Amino acid sequence: METTKKQSRKSASGASVPPVDKIRAAYKEHWLLNGTAPVSIYKFCLDLGIREEDFYAHFGSFEGLERDIWKGFITKTIDRLQADETFAVFSAREKALAFYYTLLEELTGSRSYVLLHLGKIRRPEVVPDYLKSFKPVFETFIADIVAEGQECGEIAKRPVLDKRYPQLFWLHMGFVLLFWRDDDSAGFDKTDAAVEKSVNLAFDLIGKGAVDSMLDFGKFLWQNK
Repeated sequence: METTKKQSRKSASGASVPPVDKIRAAYKEHWLLNGTAPVSIYKFCLDLGIREEDFYAHFGSFEGLERDIWKGFITKTIDRLQADETFAVFSAREKALAFYYTLLEELTGSRSYVLLHLGKIRRPEVVPDYLKSFKPVFETFIADIVAEGQECGEIAKRPVLDKRYPQLFWLHMGFVLLFWRDDDSAGFDKTDAAVEKSVNLAFDLIGKGAVDSMLDFGKFLWQNK
């Protein structure tokens, strides 16, 4: 029995890390230590002690690896939210707030790595390559939240803007990322406040109210000019 226990302990402590996770971790560590991507996939694999074909089994390039890492931030965020039973009963506004707060928690866990990339962004409307797998996941998630909000009347249906909501929220996502990047407050309290105020403003604008009255009045003026 003692032998069995020893074997079990050995198996648990010596559990191998999946190759794909090993590659991700080593790549992020290289960025943290050097401030740039590895010189070549060959050198990266040599230092990591794996074969090149092991790398190519999961990624076609460092750029593909970057996109995968960033996509991981948002998919883990969504998985965490959907695993919480209370999230399903949130309003659209509450779901958006919960998403931003949870995403920022995920990013904070890798803040030093993330800042090495966000530091290069000057125009949030221009999507860097590493966010090109992140963006469609974000827009699909936001589109679902908007659709739910429209079904329950929380968000107004506006034929001209409906399809543009995910794109508009993407610009908002850029604002949040850059604000968080530059925030040096303890616990990033200023970012939390910025998220709350900007999301509330966004939902006030896309809800039924002043905007609808403005659009209706504009339509009236156009028809009666």
